[in-house]
Amino acid sequence: MSSHIKVLYTGGTIGMQASANGLAPAAGFEARMREQLPTYAGLAWSLREMAPLIDSANMTPAYWQRLRAAIVEAVDDEGCSGVLVLHGTDTLAYSAAAMAFQLLGVNVPVLFTGSMLPAGVANSDAWENLDGALRALAGGLQAGVQLYFHGELLAPTRCAKVRSFGRHPFARLRRNGNGQPSVEAPAELHYRRALQPACVAVLPLVPGFGARPLQAMLDSGVQGLVLECFGSGTGPCDDPTFLAALQSAQARDIVVVAVTQCHEGGVELDIYEAGSRLRTVGVLSGGGMTREAAFGKLHALLGAGLSHTEVRRLVELDLCGELA
Repeated sequence: MSSHIKVLYTGGTIGMQASANGLAPAAGFEARMREQLPTYAGLAWSLREMAPLIDSANMTPAYWQRLRAAIVEAVDDEGCSGVLVLHGTDTLAYSAAAMAFQLLGVNVPVLFTGSMLPAGVANSDAWENLDGALRALAGGLQAGVQLYFHGELLAPTRCAKVRSFGRHPFARLRRNGNGQPSVEAPAELHYRRALQPACVAVLPLVPGFGARPLQAMLDSGVQGLVLECFGSGTGPCDDPTFLAALQSAQARDIVVVAVTQCHEGGVELDIYEAGSRLRTVGVLSGGGMTREAAFGKLHALLGAGLSHTEVRRLVELDLCGELA
């Protein structure tokens, strides 16, 4: 049985060419792909250029919604057996994690890849990644979102970009699962249901962090906040104004989720007093979620029109392997 893969080209390093101001995304990448890649037995592909083509540093949640719509169109309207998303590496893990939550229930594989060096330059990894990704799709992958880079398949909710040069820029983060089995996502999170825009921010704690910057963030209009805590989920619990600011967030229906700044482990808010006090004022545990996974999950939950109570419940339940 032959397969047809839709390639969605968003821009990124993989298709960049020199401009007066440095490397910039360039159109016409399909022709370059057809010149360089072999013909695959039983596999056909076509390419769609997203608009605008961007450096992934300019990726936004609004662009994610256009990307999700393009994927749904390829799967449901065109009958494609898989989708390959070409994306810049700087925010690739964020986009792949976001799509993992925004494409719950999709019945074909959706694979993200890119390259560290532009196609056509010396020692570029572009054609290697494209060829490998198309072969992986041709060979059969499980439905859902994955990330492919330098011969590795990675779960998007369990990895991050850890180096800015060379080989294997993405790594699996050794995060603790909470033993929570996956739950069935509500109908509002089905991939065919469009999401409303949500406002989510990330705030890392540092020594001496106080209530003023936290309150400024909470007053900015955010609906959700990923709080990057120390260790197993601790923060300045001896600062009553800091705790009061977090308590005010709960009163205003702002969802605050704690994740760890560490590359390994996860959040367990009840181990230390400095963590349990965060729980007392309404902070939710992100368990072993990465920053990218927590950010993408909040965008999906808050954009789905769920009640505040349901959003808080689902944050701490596993939807697609982010907590397993």
